[in-house]
Amino acid sequence: MFFVVSYDIVDNKKRNKVANTLEDYGTRVQYSVFECNLTKKLLDKMTDEVLKCINADKDSLRIYEICEGCKPRIKVYGKGKVTEDEEVIVV
Repeated sequence: MFFVVSYDIVDNKKRNKVANTLEDYGTRVQYSVFECNLTKKLLDKMTDEVLKCINADKDSLRIYEICEGCKPRIKVYGKGKVTEDEEVIVV
């Protein structure tokens, strides 16, 4: 499943922790926006990790699921491209 994850976090330390966590799950496409190809299990794990870092009264986390049919219609202007599925090889 393909997700766009964005955040707005006031505290620098918390913001850096969230960014570092999200880098384990996806590709940073803008300063506070990531594109992630995740299973339901990984999505839940990522969400749990990030929610432990934020203050719900001051910060926000948004996760948008993009359906496979809609993914080809994503438009990118300027540099960058839509994150592709990572090829997984099982040995």
